[in-house]
Amino acid sequence: MILIIDFGSQTCHLIGRRIRDMGVPAEIILPDEALKEIKNRQPRGIILSGGPSSVYADNALLIDNKIFNLNIPVMGICYGLQIMGHQLGGKVSPGKKKEYGPTVCRLKTDNRLFNGLPDTIRVWMSHFDTVVKPPLGARVIGSTPHVKIAAVADEEKYFYGVQFHPEVHHTKYGSMILENFVLSICQETPVKIEVKPDELVKGIKEIIGKNKAVCALSGGIDSTVSAVLTYKSIGQNLTCFYVDTGLMRSNETEEIIKNFRNNFKFKLKIIKAENIFLENLKGVTDPEEKRKIIGETFIRVFENNARSLNARYLVQGTIYPDIIESKGTLHADKIKTHHNVGGIPVRHGFTIVEPLRQFYKDEVRLLAGQLKIPETVIHRHVFPGPGLAVRIIGEVTKEKLDILRKADLIVVEEIKKAGLYEKIWMAFAVLTGIKTTGVAGDERKYGETIAVRVIESKDTMTADWVKLPYPLLARISERIVNEVFEVVRVVYDITTKPPATMEWE
Repeated sequence: MILIIDFGSQTCHLIGRRIRDMGVPAEIILPDEALKEIKNRQPRGIILSGGPSSVYADNALLIDNKIFNLNIPVMGICYGLQIMGHQLGGKVSPGKKKEYGPTVCRLKTDNRLFNGLPDTIRVWMSHFDTVVKPPLGARVIGSTPHVKIAAVADEEKYFYGVQFHPEVHHTKYGSMILENFVLSICQETPVKIEVKPDELVKGIKEIIGKNKAVCALSGGIDSTVSAVLTYKSIGQNLTCFYVDTGLMRSNETEEIIKNFRNNFKFKLKIIKAENIFLENLKGVTDPEEKRKIIGETFIRVFENNARSLNARYLVQGTIYPDIIESKGTLHADKIKTHHNVGGIPVRHGFTIVEPLRQFYKDEVRLLAGQLKIPETVIHRHVFPGPGLAVRIIGEVTKEKLDILRKADLIVVEEIKKAGLYEKIWMAFAVLTGIKTTGVAGDERKYGETIAVRVIESKDTMTADWVKLPYPLLARISERIVNEVFEVVRVVYDITTKPPATMEWE
């Protein structure tokens, strides 16, 4: 097996997922238990994950130097490389320029880690500190325009480190780099590992038994797969709740009612709750506060409606990126509170069941295919649980929601007309809360600014903006400013994740 030491990286779990995709067992451990675990379990290799800390910070997360004397291959990723530089005779300093997102890395390929790779690749960065002197005995095997030491290798000790993230989808040849470490350097032998829907169904049955459960159904792929798996487990003891929060896209509730009642056997109850959500959000502008209020309101609505069913289990479509962004591991930073994770109040009347808690979006879509879920659901664009509330900067009101719904519908319509809907991850509009001056009919007009965000991703951990054709961007802009009276300006968001998140709030 490969042991991964978790220093709080948003993508630590993703490293394990990539290794398991190769057919090799991988487990995550914490720094303070690392030496004991490594001695007890004798892994073929050790990976040091990234993390939000600095090696020079008070109470910095470091590891016992004895780990480097166990004759086991070690690979450091991002902060993991900095630990190796700091603890093995090198030097780490604050960077002169932050690097977030894509950059070009020039490689020396005469080593085991980069064997078979081209000499220049596109990599994904997310760091500020940087190694300025390599560990003793290591040589530099990779550089970017801003970081001289972007990769190192000590071929005698089988120590390697990279400043970029090979585990993320947007690092080209990243999987090959990890394969070189795991299969070639660590000499692991892969076996086929499959996730079978029947195993998940059995696991849900063991938790819920003959009791009744409700499922929070949003219409998205995660909650739909969770609902189908649960229905296979407990049948008519499941009732799915779709809550119309008033924060939905245009015509969304009507489409979901039609789609789900035609294609699925489970019981579906529609709950109209626009008034209570808007009342609870009145005057709230802080993004974290919005998410927490929405999370608690969902739970209270579920509680009220589940009482008559005598249902004590709540099934949710939580996936791993929801957890890690909500500070799901000990040393991770909280990026944002997901309504279905950190937004859930401590006190509630349910046992929470999350069948997909350890999965990524692309894995959920593969499961959906195995379950024969309709393609329209599988390829439906990701929509946040808090809905349009996190696409409105500032207070959420009915008037703002109406403006955003009109603009968002235009974006989606034009993306579909261009034949791009199923080729991209998300396309949506954001009401920025910025008023700007425009001109209409020779008169001054002071109105709203809409931002358009179109991104591509695989597992939600990283994302890149889509280079839409200019004529398509022009059509989207022209339609929004002409058809949505309140809007006078449209801008296009060209920020990657990181440093941005997918949503604006």
